[in-house]
Amino acid sequence: MKTGKYIIMFLLTSMWLVCSCDNGPKREVWLEEIYRDSCFVQDWGIPQINQSVVWTPLKVNGVTYEHGIGAHSISRMLYDLGGKAVSVSGLVGADDNNMYACKLQFKIIGDKKELWKSGVMQKGDAVKEFKVSLSGIDKVLLLVEECGDGIMYDHADWLNVKFVTRGEITPIPAWPKPVTKEKYILTPKAPENPQINNPMVYGARPGNPFLMAIMATGNRPMTFEVSGLPDGLKLDSATGLITGKINVGGDYKVLLKAMNDKGIAEKEITLKIGERIALTPPMGWNSWNCWGLSVDDEKVREAARMMNEKLQAYGWTYVNIDDGWEASERTKQGELLANEKFPDFKGLADYIHSLGLKFGIYSSPGPTTCGDYLGSYQHEEIDAQTWGEWGVDYLKYDHCGYHAVQENSEEKTIQEPYIVMREALDKVSRDIVYCVGYGAPNVWNWAKEAGGELWRTTRDITDEWNVVTAIGCFQDVCAQATAPGSYNDPDMLVVGKLGKAWREKVHESALTPDEQYSHISLWCLLSAPLLIGCDMANMDDFTLNLLTNNEVIAVSQDPLVAPARKMMVENGQIWSKKLHDGSYAVGFFHVDPYFILWDQDDAEAMQMRDYGFNFDLKQLGIDGKATVRDLWRQKDLGAVNGSFQTKVPYHGVTFVKITPTK
Repeated sequence: MKTGKYIIMFLLTSMWLVCSCDNGPKREVWLEEIYRDSCFVQDWGIPQINQSVVWTPLKVNGVTYEHGIGAHSISRMLYDLGGKAVSVSGLVGADDNNMYACKLQFKIIGDKKELWKSGVMQKGDAVKEFKVSLSGIDKVLLLVEECGDGIMYDHADWLNVKFVTRGEITPIPAWPKPVTKEKYILTPKAPENPQINNPMVYGARPGNPFLMAIMATGNRPMTFEVSGLPDGLKLDSATGLITGKINVGGDYKVLLKAMNDKGIAEKEITLKIGERIALTPPMGWNSWNCWGLSVDDEKVREAARMMNEKLQAYGWTYVNIDDGWEASERTKQGELLANEKFPDFKGLADYIHSLGLKFGIYSSPGPTTCGDYLGSYQHEEIDAQTWGEWGVDYLKYDHCGYHAVQENSEEKTIQEPYIVMREALDKVSRDIVYCVGYGAPNVWNWAKEAGGELWRTTRDITDEWNVVTAIGCFQDVCAQATAPGSYNDPDMLVVGKLGKAWREKVHESALTPDEQYSHISLWCLLSAPLLIGCDMANMDDFTLNLLTNNEVIAVSQDPLVAPARKMMVENGQIWSKKLHDGSYAVGFFHVDPYFILWDQDDAEAMQMRDYGFNFDLKQLGIDGKATVRDLWRQKDLGAVNGSFQTKVPYHGVTFVKITPTK
């Protein structure tokens, strides 16, 4: 009997050993075999199998590799191991096919614990090898981080990566699919009586054409008056447009007045006539995010009409054409004229100006533009003169086409063509706001010296929350460059209906309503240019609510233009900015650029939660009492003493003005 019992026990044990995953046969799995687009979250570009993120062979420090994934910061690959994996091994490095040596870091995280990190790496560094035990690990994350200089050019390669496992390795979503929420409107309707929304300061150069509208909400018809206008300017009392030319520099206090059947509004502003323009961040529309290279005269005129009717009263001014306007060749005299989509550029500019709006255009210092149209290389002066004759008020000058002729990646080399265009613009008798455009890293270090009023600090934005946060939440690195007439540009606003630049059809922004409130709030705190890129003819009430809150916009247009400050807290980030009256604009954001969905079952419940913030006013330098106003709701929240508490929805914001009291 005992012998039979032992035989049964032996057989059961043998069966368990055969069936046990932990003791089953080991096998090797290449990383590229288990990569899935649907589960990978990356903040620029699309990961590539067995090639770099820009479709070239995987090459690090002169060595080419056959196996791997070409990624880019910030990227996240999450895998369900089921506790059956043994190890993961391979190499990492910054890809050679990159003009710039930007900083990045690789990490391997198992069940929320760091298992390995590469340390900060740059192009030219030797690969780093890893072999990490995964024994007992349920889920593993392969992460690429940016390291304090933003996500520009962080080309990151996972090389010869192999898992050793006794079971299946399944890619799972690293980021939750957003729960659909109804759009909700916080901005109160503008009152029927007049309210003037012009910034408190306005900069212009002496001797150049002057155009400024009195921007007032309220019932129409409305009439306008101005007192204190300097010699050379005149007001159209029916339209509120101030035009002319001021020949003598100086600061002029001007009292604006708007009147309708419900009342009178007055506001004093200062005209600063000197060498500095754009004394508050530019506000307007750019054609790219909606129309891409399909932009044409009709679409631009429609955008101008809609801006004049619905947005201009709140401060929106510029109507900017991006890439795609240029003819296929220059004239015999070297002029670059418009293609067949724009039959009369001068007429288009005149129409925009007749509405009290301003007209912007696009080019590149290279032989070609980002869209492969003709650039301004070696034609800077004639292009600037042409734009001056057309009536251009804004130039976006993207770097990417210059790579074809750029000798090296030194900052001085990148800066040179921008100085050339600045000097050409200075010979034109117009105030042209100059955007040192997309393409060069760490541009905030040198763009002001190159003559820019604003400069693109990052890669192109898209309507994805991880991209918006990867761009917006690193702007503290360059915040100290912010000043009147000097702006970090984290790219356009991705609200409303977008499309042709990224997809075949115009579509609603993929950001949730909460994320769109956060997006606008953060850009206002950053003193970033506010350039919408939506289909202007089809803005719904929710989008108009985002773009027509005069108290939110006043944070953007505050004349102090103080740098924003970021504070990291448990549930996200707190951004603050000092205002000219001694108060502070403060945004409480539920945001985590590195968020990973470790618990797949908790995704929906997590998105329906509110997240608490408890803020010590001493962090603003306020020792004692203060009053708090909700800027989106335009509602006083009362007095606080020492601290302020609020709850914020998932990826949402509480945006307030905090004013110290004695």
